[in-house]
Amino acid sequence: MFVQIGKPSAGVILLTGAAGYIASHTWLALLDAGYQVLGIDNFCNSSPQVLERIQALSGRSLDFVRGDVCDVLALDEAFKLAARQGGRVSAVVHFAALKAVGESVEKPLEYFNNNIGGLISVCQAMERHGATNLVFSSSATVYGQPKQLPIKEGADLQATNPYGQTKLMGEEMLRELERCNPAWKIAYLRYFNPVGAHPSGQIGEDPRGVPNNLMPYVAQVAVGKRAHLNVFGNDYDTPDGTGVRDYIHVCDLAEGHVAALRYLDERRQSLTVNLGTGQGYSVIEVAKAYERASGKPIPLVYAPRRAGDVAACYADPTLAQTLMGWKARRGLDDMCADSWRWQSLNPQGFEG
Repeated sequence: MFVQIGKPSAGVILLTGAAGYIASHTWLALLDAGYQVLGIDNFCNSSPQVLERIQALSGRSLDFVRGDVCDVLALDEAFKLAARQGGRVSAVVHFAALKAVGESVEKPLEYFNNNIGGLISVCQAMERHGATNLVFSSSATVYGQPKQLPIKEGADLQATNPYGQTKLMGEEMLRELERCNPAWKIAYLRYFNPVGAHPSGQIGEDPRGVPNNLMPYVAQVAVGKRAHLNVFGNDYDTPDGTGVRDYIHVCDLAEGHVAALRYLDERRQSLTVNLGTGQGYSVIEVAKAYERASGKPIPLVYAPRRAGDVAACYADPTLAQTLMGWKARRGLDDMCADSWRWQSLNPQGFEG
């Protein structure tokens, strides 16, 4: 099933999982950069309202196919839609994946089927239609328990849960694909902790059920949906005893995808880079910054450490700046202010 909205031109960028949190911000960044974009999503973890809001924010008609990346016919329809209108898909940015660490432990086969199966289906479709430039949404989870900080791209790789394993397996599979067919050029983008929202407050992170990540949980405390923030562990070897992570504004992350596509197009080489700020913030620092942004109290309740959590994890993002000319520009206060604008304008998310 597909919905056609508008008309693409030559050199179309196909976004999988296009209505998701990071993908929706990337869609806007690509349009701002002059790219023609075509999206595909099955809305299993997103809302059709995202498309309406991207269209309103960009002032552009959108091209979209409703379908699952594991569905060969839906993928072919996306590529054919571009071709029928006189364009062609020149690159794919592959976002579509299940991403909750805890859920992946409960449903490992579902994660392998969707994340690895979907990646294979996308690559097969690209091969059928002559597209060999791919931006792959990887994750800092491929580093497992970091042995040194900050984390460089050459650090040892390991996975400590099925979600992380799907990202690691995805990278390994794609590297073998490159080795067998040098026409493939792939950007492996290892995200750290995306947070924040578009400054308009019209699109942002809208988790279903209990949020798995810190900032959307804090946002729900600030807006009154939750009574307090559970802080898992306050006895780590960090300045205030709570876990430290590298949080990156989702708009900086989106701009990283634009830079990666330009790199693939201009350099015709693959690359692997961390997308983070290089600055770690503790749970308490994030909560205090959110209090400043929202003017609301964030009550804290301390709880035992969670199994598998590490004391600190943050990137060395130098390589991304060296190779792509990209660097995160927004700080923690920006992240919290934009997150709060989204949350306060949309207390129930897209479906509210």
